[in-house]
Amino acid sequence: MIYNKTGQTYNATRKADPFIVDKLFQLMAPKPDQLYLDIGCGTGNYTIALADKGLKLYGVEPSEQMLKQARAKNPQIKWQTGTSEKIPCEHSLFDGVIATLTLHHWINLEQSFKEISRVLKNKGRLVIFTSTREQMKGYWLNKYFPAILRSSIQQMPAYRDLEEAVKASGMVITAREKYDIHKDLQDSFLYIGKNNPYLYFDEQIRNGISSFALSADDKEIQEGLSSLSHDLEHDQFIDIKKRYANDLGDYVFITVEKK
Repeated sequence: MIYNKTGQTYNATRKADPFIVDKLFQLMAPKPDQLYLDIGCGTGNYTIALADKGLKLYGVEPSEQMLKQARAKNPQIKWQTGTSEKIPCEHSLFDGVIATLTLHHWINLEQSFKEISRVLKNKGRLVIFTSTREQMKGYWLNKYFPAILRSSIQQMPAYRDLEEAVKASGMVITAREKYDIHKDLQDSFLYIGKNNPYLYFDEQIRNGISSFALSADDKEIQEGLSSLSHDLEHDQFIDIKKRYANDLGDYVFITVEKK
């Protein structure tokens, strides 16, 4: 598992971004004494940040290396080994679920939403923060790392597939809100360098991004960085970035409800 390999350095560049935490909290609209689940919680960055805002949470994650770090940071939260397709919890346990930057790791989208529906109470809410296949095609990274982005785009669900999987689970999408990369973003996920391409020259940042960490094509990475360096040095990057400009947003918040 890739995150068992990268988990030891993951926290060096992956932090809970305050804006994203506040948005998740707002969309979840939590009430006192309710119980929430963070599915695909990783090392618990967002789980812990939301717990600090008063939420009572469980964290479920397949990587033992990730969970080891999560437990060390906050032993009060209940951390469990599991996947989106097989959540180790009883029926109708949670009032809400969050899924942050994890959909591209779900093996079976339809089964995952059915499983989330199983552990979610009636009228419970699922809040997703993700990118979609359509959005990723608009990343200027495609110009410099085409094979890596092609693989990542293939792994990411298209919005229509996500919509159909939610419908098959008996839940309903009630809202979606696009997100564009903020200049002060503190979580170094894939498109962190949208407005600051120099960030991709930092190997530590690349190692915290699964698209780069999963890639066995070091040659493409080095050639892409060389090409990016050339375009930055010769003032060509701005024109490249403009070619990829669109109004789809870079990521999206999706609210789902179990009726």
